Amino acid sequence: MFKIQTLNNISAVGLERLPRDRYTLASDLKDPDAILVRSADMHALDIPASVNAVGRAGAGTNNIPVTKMSQRGIPVFNAPGANANAVKELVLAGMLLAARNLIPAWSFTQSLDGDDATLHKAVEEGKKKFVGFELPGKTLGVIGLGAIGVRVANAALDLGMRVLGYDPSITVQNAWQLNAAVQQALSVDDLLARADVVTVHVPLLDATRHLINTARIRNMRKGAILLNFAREGVVDEPAVKAGLDEGKLRAYVCDFPTKLLYRHPRVIALPHLGASTGEAEDNCAVMVAEQLRDYLENGNIRNSVNFPEAVMPRVAGATRLCIANANVPNMVGQITTALAKHNLNISDLLNKSRGDVAYTLVDVEGVVPRGVVKEITGIQGVLSTRLLTHGP
Repeated sequence: MFKIQTLNNISAVGLERLPRDRYTLASDLKDPDAILVRSADMHALDIPASVNAVGRAGAGTNNIPVTKMSQRGIPVFNAPGANANAVKELVLAGMLLAARNLIPAWSFTQSLDGDDATLHKAVEEGKKKFVGFELPGKTLGVIGLGAIGVRVANAALDLGMRVLGYDPSITVQNAWQLNAAVQQALSVDDLLARADVVTVHVPLLDATRHLINTARIRNMRKGAILLNFAREGVVDEPAVKAGLDEGKLRAYVCDFPTKLLYRHPRVIALPHLGASTGEAEDNCAVMVAEQLRDYLENGNIRNSVNFPEAVMPRVAGATRLCIANANVPNMVGQITTALAKHNLNISDLLNKSRGDVAYTLVDVEGVVPRGVVKEITGIQGVLSTRLLTHGP
């Protein structure tokens, strides 16, 4: 029986993927095998030694101490692309809100008072303040062509926009999904100089913090709209405020209200609604629950942010060893030597690495004594070892 601790309310549709005859699910569990989380901050959490995996029912993992988990040999799973359609729709909504000045226009209407004749007169006199522009023929720049960025780019083309895309690390899978009409920008600066509307879809890393800054805002077209539904820190907010105040930027639309900007007349700040649809929450929960289950039961790794992709079919009747270790030479040799010393025959083996972490799956004929597991765990550089005795 596996025990999974939930730190937030997780969609029941996802939890149904964890059969109750094999899984115990609760928010308060002693010695859980895994943790399921959405937005709860785990950085100050005392994570028990029993934990073998962490699953984030969403894409970003800034609320999880990923580096510490890697050092303990614990994979962190997420659900990339599961909420992509929800975010795409919100980006398009934000673009329309800004292009047509809908938020200030709505506020103006709400401020009116009087009978119908008075209202009609005020509307006719006031509507000229909210003249916007249409999207066909305008250029959208998409920085980051992952699951969300590709969907945004394709949808903008359907709206009649010209689309520029920039992502030097685009995956083959996402490239296949991208409409061939999307033009390639040579750099972030090249994209900013040519776009009427810019949307960013990149993770928050040291390399992307303040990706949009003072120098780059100066390089943008006058009257451009900037949309940020990625992460707050990707945009330098004082630089955005200056751009808005100077009239360089027409509007800033984001999902992260802050004291500096949320009441600015040219800012539309939404309360982190990117993945706030029932469908997105279900999709994220289903994806991460299935990944956790496959890892706990079979040792397979899919969509981990800190471990390599490692999937190997189970050999019937074999015992499986799952070993996480530092990515250094001769680890596989030491592991196989330990097994050979105990006359254990290997049926299948898979070794993958990612950065400083490597992961090995070994299917061994027959029963593996616990002493062998202890011996392998004692090899210098081994971070964690799991023994799975229940095969297919």
